[in-house]
Amino acid sequence: MFQTGLIGMVGSLGAVSKIVLFVLFVFSVISWAIIFSKWRAFNVADREDKQFLALLVKTRDLDELYRQVRRIEGSPSAAVFEGVMERVGADRGDGRNGASVGSVDHHVIERAAAHLAQSQLSRLESYLPFLATTGNITPFVGLLGTVMGIIDAFREIGAQGTASISAVAPGVSEALVATAAGLFTAIPAVIAYNYFLSRIRSTAFRLDSVTIEMLSSLSISSPKKKPVPVGVQG
Repeated sequence: MFQTGLIGMVGSLGAVSKIVLFVLFVFSVISWAIIFSKWRAFNVADREDKQFLALLVKTRDLDELYRQVRRIEGSPSAAVFEGVMERVGADRGDGRNGASVGSVDHHVIERAAAHLAQSQLSRLESYLPFLATTGNITPFVGLLGTVMGIIDAFREIGAQGTASISAVAPGVSEALVATAAGLFTAIPAVIAYNYFLSRIRSTAFRLDSVTIEMLSSLSISSPKKKPVPVGVQG
């Protein structure tokens, strides 16, 4: 007998279809938790990146900028800058973080900045593969539930010995619930995954800009060697 209402419809499904719906429910809950968590993380990163970039534009003293950015904890750009300045201090061997820039190897600093930037992007990308996986497999999981539901419906038709629309329609409609649940789970995950990828590309562009600006500032701050006159011996 066809039961109306969501609870009644789910209750009338077979065991396999119920398991499929439970799996889709778990995927949906985890996906939405990741979506809200990443939404907050990207908003914090964008807001504090803007704060750091404003400081970078108006502050030319790298030591002073280093002291200020240590209070900006959620900015990927600030984290890259802080790591580079710590590397500069280590290269000088004076044991001070964020020390004044002396003679530095810019190739080493550039590689360090690239490594730090990739680390920040990897942090932002965490858990996004789960959204991609959800978008790829949950429609098929839902389809599996639908196929199993239709098999049960035809088995019931065979047991009743009739193929009238009143006998076929309830089983088929209940089986299609799994397909709808699979799409309901997959669509938000795919949209969120693509959206967050665009945010990551924007963040990567900002990190590249910050790296170029830092290398330019380091070039200006580094002392240039005075030329030794020809014929003068040390």
